[in-house]
Amino acid sequence: MRAPLLLLIDFQKAFTEIARDLARNNTDAEHHAARLLAHWRARRWPLLHVRHDSMDSHSRFRAGASGNAFMDFAVPQDNEPIIAKAVNSAFIGTDLAGRIDALGRPRIVMTGATTDHCVSTTARMAGNLGYDTVLVTDAMFTFDRVAHNGALIRAEDIHQAHLASLAGEFAALSTAEAILRANG
Repeated sequence: MRAPLLLLIDFQKAFTEIARDLARNNTDAEHHAARLLAHWRARRWPLLHVRHDSMDSHSRFRAGASGNAFMDFAVPQDNEPIIAKAVNSAFIGTDLAGRIDALGRPRIVMTGATTDHCVSTTARMAGNLGYDTVLVTDAMFTFDRVAHNGALIRAEDIHQAHLASLAGEFAALSTAEAILRANG
């Protein structure tokens, strides 16, 4: 059986900076993602780090900005590959699909930030491209947002709404613990 691919999306320090100003959900997301990453590394299973390199010169995610750096737990090691993207989808303008195909199209175990932006966009494209994808619901997070009418939408509500719209149509849903048990 082919080992699954762990895809870690945008675990970058800019999100730590943003969390100083905005409430977020799932404050254990990094812990769960770190457990998955350690499991994959110990087994030498395929994994890919995705980094958002914004083209906006004022963005926290632009190359050279402190926020562009990976969070400490997610710093790539031992030549672990990095997919650099400039838009929300990790498939646009990158060689992600080619890398997945070269691995024999394994199941993609997807984690990252944020649920409603880069994770959702990448998961939708993965589903549309026919990849078998599972979202690790407790290894991703998002932030509170203000709606067009000024209403505050809580991060957990945004997280759950996006997971509900992705489930079945684009990806399966699981937890870090269930993934670790199934891939012991």
